Amino acid sequence: MLNALTTAASGMKAQERRIDNIANNLANVNTTGFKRSRLEFQDLLYHRMPTPGGTQDDPAPNLLEIGHGTAVVASTREQTQGDLTETGNPLDVVIEGDGYFQVSRSTGQLAYTRDGSFRINADGRLVTTSGHPLEPEIVVPADAQSVAISPDGVVQAYLHGEDYPVEVGTILLARFVNPGGLSGLGRNLLGWTPASGEPLVDSPGERGLGSVRQGFLEASNVEVVNEMVQMIMAQRAYEVASKAIQTSDEMLELANNIRR
Repeated sequence: MLNALTTAASGMKAQERRIDNIANNLANVNTTGFKRSRLEFQDLLYHRMPTPGGTQDDPAPNLLEIGHGTAVVASTREQTQGDLTETGNPLDVVIEGDGYFQVSRSTGQLAYTRDGSFRINADGRLVTTSGHPLEPEIVVPADAQSVAISPDGVVQAYLHGEDYPVEVGTILLARFVNPGGLSGLGRNLLGWTPASGEPLVDSPGERGLGSVRQGFLEASNVEVVNEMVQMIMAQRAYEVASKAIQTSDEMLELANNIRR
């Protein structure tokens, strides 16, 4: 009977983690380029009991096994494309298809993001809203009147008094064999891990990479209605697991009071 208490408790713990994950998805419903995540569960070890009547010469057709609950083992980011939102800002760039922008962190390591809301800092470099510069570095001249970004990532600046634009760099994208293996770093950034595989870096539109589009941003792919349904299911599962604990406790109480 005591096994039922710990087994049901593992189910309650798993649903707590599920609610935490849903809450994070809902909190980021307006986060640019955010990918919703879902948890994956696995059953735990089984206690195998001897089967009455089963012998080596005459084995029983079914085993007698009692499970010991569940556990959260992984979280998976869904890589579906979010809706494209037109902003009209020439420094906003969206990836249509596979790939991530590369940015440099203060530690010198590279990070990856789907958030293409770039800005020009005091040095003229294209940076994220958190100040992380694009990699490779792109510097816009101080006298640039406007910036144009082609679908293949070429960045051109129209300088004051010039009739033709000047190419100032190319936005490169990275893609991964297993993007679900990237680790979340916060600030819309993802980090490389051995599970994600080495990044494949190339120009937009090459080797399976998506193209880029100026003046647009990618919205979060979180669907509020779906998250609310998942929340209700998690709540019901939590309630049922707690009821199993209550029932087990009542049965233990009855067993303890038999002598009385």
